[in-house]
Amino acid sequence: MAHPWRSAATALAVAIVVLVLLWDWNWFKGPVERIVSAKTGRSFDIGGDLDVDLGRITVVRAGKLRLGNADWSDEPMMASADQLELHVRPFTLLPGRQARIPELRLSRPDLLLEKGDAGGNWVFPGMDGDGPGPVFERLWVDDGRLRFIDAAGGTDIDLAVASRAPKDTTTAPPITVKGSGHWRGEAFTLSGAAASPLALQASERPYAIDLRASAGPTRAHARGTVTDPIRLADFDLRMALSGRNLDDLYPLIGVALPPTAPYSLDGRFTRDGATWNYDDFTGKVGDSDLAGSASVTTGGERLMLRGNLHSARLDFDDLAGFVGAAPQSGGDETSNPELKAQAARQAASGRLLPDTPYELHKLRAMDADVRWKAAHIEAPGWPLDDMDAHIKLQAGLLRLDPLDFGVADGTIRSTIRMDARKDVIRTDADIQARRLDLAKLFPKVALTRDAVGRVGGNINIAGNGNSIAKMLGSADGDIALGMGRGQISNLLMELAGIDIYEALKFLIGKDRKVAIRCAFGDFGVKDGLMTSRALAFDTSDTIIIGEGTIDLGDERLDLLLKPRPKDRSILSLRSPLVLDGTFRDPRFRPDMGRLGLRGAIALALGSIAPPAALLATLELGGGEDSGCGGDYAK
Repeated sequence: MAHPWRSAATALAVAIVVLVLLWDWNWFKGPVERIVSAKTGRSFDIGGDLDVDLGRITVVRAGKLRLGNADWSDEPMMASADQLELHVRPFTLLPGRQARIPELRLSRPDLLLEKGDAGGNWVFPGMDGDGPGPVFERLWVDDGRLRFIDAAGGTDIDLAVASRAPKDTTTAPPITVKGSGHWRGEAFTLSGAAASPLALQASERPYAIDLRASAGPTRAHARGTVTDPIRLADFDLRMALSGRNLDDLYPLIGVALPPTAPYSLDGRFTRDGATWNYDDFTGKVGDSDLAGSASVTTGGERLMLRGNLHSARLDFDDLAGFVGAAPQSGGDETSNPELKAQAARQAASGRLLPDTPYELHKLRAMDADVRWKAAHIEAPGWPLDDMDAHIKLQAGLLRLDPLDFGVADGTIRSTIRMDARKDVIRTDADIQARRLDLAKLFPKVALTRDAVGRVGGNINIAGNGNSIAKMLGSADGDIALGMGRGQISNLLMELAGIDIYEALKFLIGKDRKVAIRCAFGDFGVKDGLMTSRALAFDTSDTIIIGEGTIDLGDERLDLLLKPRPKDRSILSLRSPLVLDGTFRDPRFRPDMGRLGLRGAIALALGSIAPPAALLATLELGGGEDSGCGGDYAK
């Protein structure tokens, strides 16, 4: 008879062998599903096999995993994976210890992160207060997918994600990303690399990224670190931006900038609460260099843009977008297809003043306080030296105060106010010209190259219209320019008086200078029509009296200049000169039909004197006022 203990041991051994042979870890799928569902408050399903390899590091494998989404979402699944492989140190699962996961491998995972009115779907209320979660040491993703949806913000992102072997085997494998989506409703593509998603476990630690994005023609390259990427709570990045037009940034970030030629900038991108900073950037806009710092503050009624910009070299035509014009597009000029088409339309119109309307909604969409200084202005044919502009925009009220240019060794100081709070913009301009060098005002005119004198004046006008052409075409106000004593080519004055004999003499011989006593033009402006009130140019050789109009609306000139040489010559024709035509195609010619009609001149030559508004701007040297005046009819 067999011993009872031996029989019991044999039976137990047989039972163990049978249990091992018949053991199926799938028996635990139900309990695991119920535990995960209870913890997350979401449905959880293991649709494939569950298997466990026990050991010092236990390996758990599960197939076809599905985790349900938050109940407020229209998407049923938050996460899924074809295969999960989890390496666990079993003793760290004991009570009072933090679970440690040496490795997690995912095959074809699909993760949806979604923001809704109730918050993010990654928040699991059932897991609050459970202490720290497990520590994952290594993650490997094969053929993954990551999606992010923020319907209220017009944002959706769909990325292909995969792990790649790290250069340093002691660090977690980084991931590569590639995909597309929409940001604020605008389509974009994204590619690049980032640190392992495991780095996101500690939201207070920087997360390294190197990503490139494009939205239409706009390109961005961000490299650096981000803290809590979902909320973009804090980051320190180098951000390179480039594109065909700064105006393209408006639908992407809500900052309204004027149309520009292609640009390329690179600077430091950071965030301080509600303020996004772009500091120490350098680059080019069109053919101009641009550097400085800018910031955008959100959270208020409107975005607030602040900036401190400077250019060592500013190509003047790159400012064309501020007045609704297109920069030059020929030769080596930098442009884009839209601006080239705009320039072609403007050239075909035959008009000079820009007629592209300002977009009122952009002027009202944000506030701004931007200072921009240019040390040197490149403007062939124009005597511009430098620029200092302070742009202030608040609730549709735009002020340029100041808008100053160095011109011909002098200054033009301006204060411009544009009120876009109503459907039609009201513009007020106060412009003061001081000490402009006569010779440098006309650098391409040989006869004025050696001229001596300083020009000054005031422009005070106001108009209504949503383009520069409309504003000037409706303008009212006063325009006055003048100069005191100086010198100019005698040949030029003889030509003005159409003295053939004297002109030939100086052409054959040597030109000489004649003294300028004064020159001035005083115009009243009404409904865009400039009408002369006083117009004279007086030298020791010739006096020229003028009259007529300049139509800012139709862009037409209609001026009659009446020269009277002060010397005697048998070939002096003394014909009036006509300045007419358009702004784009002006004509300057003798009025041959009026040869010999000197009586009309005499009516205007009784006495000339500058308007009182100009007296402070005229310089004779030594601080004296102009002595222009007196009887010239004799």
